[in-house]
Amino acid sequence: MPSLLHAPRFREYAASRVASGVATALLQALILWQVYAISGSTLQLGLVGLVGFVAGLLSSFIGGAVVDSYDRRKILFASQVVPGVTSLAMLAAIATDHVSLGLIYAIVLVTGVAASFEYPARQAILPNVVPRELFVRALTVNSALNSVSSVTGPALTGLLVALDGVRLAYAVHAGLVAIAALMLLPVHVPPTRGLTRLELGAIREGLAFVWRRPVLLGAMTLDMFAVMFGGARALLPVYTVSVLHAEAIGYGILSASLEAGTLVTALILMVLPAVRRTGMVLLVAVAAFGLATILFGVSRWLPLSVLAYGLVGMADQVSMVMRQNTIQLSTPNALRGRVTGVNSVFISASNELGALESGLVAAVTNPVFAVVSGGIGCLVVVALVAWRVPALRRYCASEFVPESRG
Repeated sequence: MPSLLHAPRFREYAASRVASGVATALLQALILWQVYAISGSTLQLGLVGLVGFVAGLLSSFIGGAVVDSYDRRKILFASQVVPGVTSLAMLAAIATDHVSLGLIYAIVLVTGVAASFEYPARQAILPNVVPRELFVRALTVNSALNSVSSVTGPALTGLLVALDGVRLAYAVHAGLVAIAALMLLPVHVPPTRGLTRLELGAIREGLAFVWRRPVLLGAMTLDMFAVMFGGARALLPVYTVSVLHAEAIGYGILSASLEAGTLVTALILMVLPAVRRTGMVLLVAVAAFGLATILFGVSRWLPLSVLAYGLVGMADQVSMVMRQNTIQLSTPNALRGRVTGVNSVFISASNELGALESGLVAAVTNPVFAVVSGGIGCLVVVALVAWRVPALRRYCASEFVPESRG
């Protein structure tokens, strides 16, 4: 990929993406660890997901419309700085002994709102920083960079917490956010030829675009419900301590194993020919995600759990690349922010409501039942979507990025 990685704007964009991705993954793992350390409650872990979902639901639709209306680079810059400010607030609370669950939930809420602007802005900018003929490959490389970041973040969390507690981890997070923002400064993005101001009708237009296209709606729905039922991330602190009897380092290794699986898969996808039958591959990948989740749920041995969670990550990586290819290649540039905003609502619902679902089921039953039943639920979702959305089964990716609203 020399021609792609030597493109100046993409190189700067990618460096910012890596720093921001590491910071985000670090903070997510850190918050889960801190909440469980304070409360010892699976229900509280589930509430972290609920707060994150509310934040995303309230802001994702308007976030996509804002991205299509104003300077995408400035929006991305601002949305990256906000999480760094929340870490500085936590450091002040630690220094004055005012840490509380309420403060942590406030950080989840604020960073969730910021992410609702960052995600569509970053995705919408990508087609502007790479040559058109390299866009499909750029999606795969961007996904690989995301995997590198996500591997590093949780592992770094475990290491930093083991070295000096959560204080050091929050300080490193703030530093990474600063690096991400600074690397973004040289990136220049052409103005959007679409909205000239924010309107309520613009938000409806993005929703209508997705609703009229069964392939887009089916891909987003599949991801949302599969991850909602199959997500075990929120219960990792419980598994680490209560099931696998490991500590902070074990938590870091287990958290990073999922992203290690995504990284390996991303690297493989980078050298393979572009997948054409993305719809069928998406369905198979999500089914593999559910099976690997079941294996993780029944494991009582840390090495096997690491392997199983790595397989979860591998399947998730394939499904994410197939879904992103489908969305990006089917959406004109002028609508890309709003459509990505809609997709971010589905992603938020899958991740955050999945955390709530896992926490509630684990509180009523036990963590093992919560994870295994979720994996089974994921398989049921795949079967239903494959049956009800035949267009998704037959969908083949286009090699071209649409620039107008056809």
